[in-house]
Amino acid sequence: MALVAMISLAVLAYTYAGYPVLISILARTRPRRALPGVSFEPTVSVCISAYNAGALIERKLASTLALTYPASKLEVLVYSDGSTDDTDARVQAWAGRDGRVRLLRGQERLGKPTGLNRMREAATGDVLLLTDVRQDLESGALRALLTALAPREVGCVSGELVLRGNTGAGLYWLYEKWIRRSESQFRSTVGISGSIAAVRRADMPVLPPDILLDDMWIPMTLRLQGRLVTFCDDALAYDEAFDDGREFPRKVRTLAGNYQIFARLPQLLVPGVNPSWFEIVSHKVLRLACPWALMALLVSSLLGARGPVSAAGNAMAALAGAQILFYAAAALGRRAGRLGGLGRTFVVLNAAAVLGLWKFLGGRQKITW
Repeated sequence: MALVAMISLAVLAYTYAGYPVLISILARTRPRRALPGVSFEPTVSVCISAYNAGALIERKLASTLALTYPASKLEVLVYSDGSTDDTDARVQAWAGRDGRVRLLRGQERLGKPTGLNRMREAATGDVLLLTDVRQDLESGALRALLTALAPREVGCVSGELVLRGNTGAGLYWLYEKWIRRSESQFRSTVGISGSIAAVRRADMPVLPPDILLDDMWIPMTLRLQGRLVTFCDDALAYDEAFDDGREFPRKVRTLAGNYQIFARLPQLLVPGVNPSWFEIVSHKVLRLACPWALMALLVSSLLGARGPVSAAGNAMAALAGAQILFYAAAALGRRAGRLGGLGRTFVVLNAAAVLGLWKFLGGRQKITW
């Protein structure tokens, strides 16, 4: 039991603390070479997928058209995924006032990948700005993304999503961005933010219509081709942080999507084939193993504490007690203070990984959002 507990602790400690610290050190001591600056002002097609977004779409269009970029080089495509509210009418009204806006209508609800494929085909810009309907964009975000995308070695650039609100999910996102920033500085990050990212239209892969994580499929497809995926913290998008209850379904979908990605692109797990194998295993694969490590740690420490009185038994009892206190604080959430709130978010994320696996194996995770 002691060996099982030690292995479980090692997996958890490396995944949540060791790897972030290690990649941060590598980013400082072995940063990738600086890429040459290139003048880059291409035509850009902004791609927005929307479903029943009548309450949000006008604010999104206003934010998008306020980007500091030549009007003659910018178009805005909105794919309405079978919307049944007034989304289409609102977009058409904007298109009547500003010819840069175009509505692409899906007759039935098929999901975001279909929308991205449709917009990729319809786009006239050399670069696609991928963004979701909820987030406001900083006016200089597009310029910042294009500066980072200019070198040909770069296949895709992710901007920074800023979450407003003091929730556990918001604090977790700060931690996640620290890791992505370090990965980008060291070599290449392993994902992008679907709310703000840029890719050349010629490099944009055709998405499988049932893929759950376009924001991982796109960068990892390019990474397998040897292209870089970088993080630009000068390109900002803003959204509200959800509480754990609203965040849980989204995380289930994301983690089910991780299992799907590895099933569809098994070469991501092969050293030498995936240039970011170390980052993928440390950042993504081990996260999927952590719920099972948590279960193994709790069971092994409880069983170990039941043995004869000894130093090892006392250690296992202390370990079991610490876990029980942690889960009790997580159950209380923010009523147990800030640490209780963070603990609740941690438990929610790991529970979502378990449910995500179940949904992936059973094919139960819907592609629509």
